[in-house]
Amino acid sequence: MALAGVKVIELAGLAPAPFCGMVLADFGAKVIRVDRTKVFTTGDTLARGKRSVAINLKTADGVALLRRLCVQSDVVLEPYRKGVMEKLGLSPYELLRENPRLIFARLTGYGQNGCYATAAGHDINYLAMSGLLSRLGRSGEKPYAPPILIADFAGGGLTCALGIVLALLERTRSGKGQIIDASMSLLT
Repeated sequence: MALAGVKVIELAGLAPAPFCGMVLADFGAKVIRVDRTKVFTTGDTLARGKRSVAINLKTADGVALLRRLCVQSDVVLEPYRKGVMEKLGLSPYELLRENPRLIFARLTGYGQNGCYATAAGHDINYLAMSGLLSRLGRSGEKPYAPPILIADFAGGGLTCALGIVLALLERTRSGKGQIIDASMSLLT
C-alpha cells in the first residue's frame, strides 16, 4: 500500500475530514480518529480502516495526550474552525517546532484567511458562494441542490487528501513538514 507506515491523527469532525481520513486509510495509512468523550458513533461508514480513541480536550491531561499523539505522527488532520487548535495550545506552528516533519492539514469551509474564515457553512453554502450552484440544473430552470458530494467530499475531503499526499512527497525531498490550508469553497 502506498501510504503504509504513515501515521495520521484525525480529529473527529463532520463528513469532509472523516472522508479524507478514510481515503488515506484505504491507501494504507494508519489513521487514528480522536473522538470526543461521551459521543456514540456506531454505524459511521467513514470510519472504515481507522482506529479511534476518545479524548476529553477540555482537560489539561486530554490536551497533553493529544499533543503527544500529534508530535509522534506524520499527519494531523484538523477540521475545526480557525483558532480552535490555538485555543487548546496546539497550533500547527507549535507542533511543527516539536516535530519539524509533521504535516498539519487544516480542512475548513472557507480556509484560514479572509472574511469568511471564522464562519460556519455547509456544502450548499460553499457551492452557492463559489458560483457552482448556479451551473447545476437544466437550462432556464432554477438550480437544484445536489447531494453533499461536490464541496464536502470532492472539494474538501479529496482535495485535502491530495494535498497531504503531495506534502508527504515533498517531505521526502526537503525533510520538512508543512501546513496545508484546504477549504471547501474557493472564497478567501
